[in-house]
Amino acid sequence: MKAETLLPLGKLDPGLAQPEAPLDLSKIAEEAKIADNLGYQAILMEETKDDPFQVLALAAQATQRAHIGTSVAIAFPRSPYVTAMSAWTLQKISNGRFELGLGSQVGAHIRRRFGMDAHPAGPWMRDYVGAVKAIWHAWQSETPLDFSSEHYNLNLSVPLFCPAPIDNPNIPIQVAAVNPYMCGVAAEVADGVRLHPVCSRKYIVEHVLPAIANKRDPLASPFEICLKPLIATAPDEATLQKRMHIARQRLAFYVSTPGYRKPFENAGLEDLARAMSKLPREQRWDDMTAMINDDLLHEWVIVAKYDDLASAITQRFGDVLDRIEVSIPVENGTDKEVLASVVRDLNAHSRTA
Repeated sequence: MKAETLLPLGKLDPGLAQPEAPLDLSKIAEEAKIADNLGYQAILMEETKDDPFQVLALAAQATQRAHIGTSVAIAFPRSPYVTAMSAWTLQKISNGRFELGLGSQVGAHIRRRFGMDAHPAGPWMRDYVGAVKAIWHAWQSETPLDFSSEHYNLNLSVPLFCPAPIDNPNIPIQVAAVNPYMCGVAAEVADGVRLHPVCSRKYIVEHVLPAIANKRDPLASPFEICLKPLIATAPDEATLQKRMHIARQRLAFYVSTPGYRKPFENAGLEDLARAMSKLPREQRWDDMTAMINDDLLHEWVIVAKYDDLASAITQRFGDVLDRIEVSIPVENGTDKEVLASVVRDLNAHSRTA
């Protein structure tokens, strides 16, 4: 299992009551270097309030070994050509260590935040990844671009705007997914899938793995299953209780969100999810949190003290995942040693079928 971390290193979920602290761009290089030295397999950046490609350019220049990647960049608001060029440039900056994680985003955001027409996400993502790959192939082979699909017709190649071939042209692509259809799309066209925290072990086993097996060409290159799980961890019991409460808040938010309902329906929680979906409009955050009992919390959240964190992760996901996002706050040398031990233990665990 490969241990990964988002930037900033050790970022804690503030819960629903507190605003998220802004990213300190002046510390990106320093934190990326620490993560590299700790043994992480990949250093990731999500697209929320900052452009992940620009942030990863800083991380790439400060690291030597770890891969860097988007987890995830929102695909559809960007032309495939723009995304292809951003990835191509980062692949050069990182000397072949870049990985492109792509997400679809829900229709309301596509229409009302990005000002675009929304289309069914699965077929659109299939076309999008195909277009990006076709663009890369045209650049690397120095042949005319020729890609046609329902969503994209790309056939204009102008030497002035075509990057030169690079030493490491094979850029891995991972597609973000929750529902089985998008997992199948990822298996068809990508090199891995990045699962949302709402995907429990039960959901992965019963829905994600079959969807991938049904669509993945057995002769294709290895396919990696990645997850950013919900984790409540701390060095002591008192702090762990606080982290559990915040994890309960986050899980309540996910249960209440219709776009994430499939995994909760799979667990027989459709009625709870529908009841909770009415509460955010009334700002009833405390009531939502109280509806997540301990059984639900432990079904979706890994709860462990630092010393037991790696073993808790491998016991739950060791036979179904290839990559896991995990970190703790690093405030002193002791924290570094603890985190290095967690990363080392996770990296040493191989996925068993």
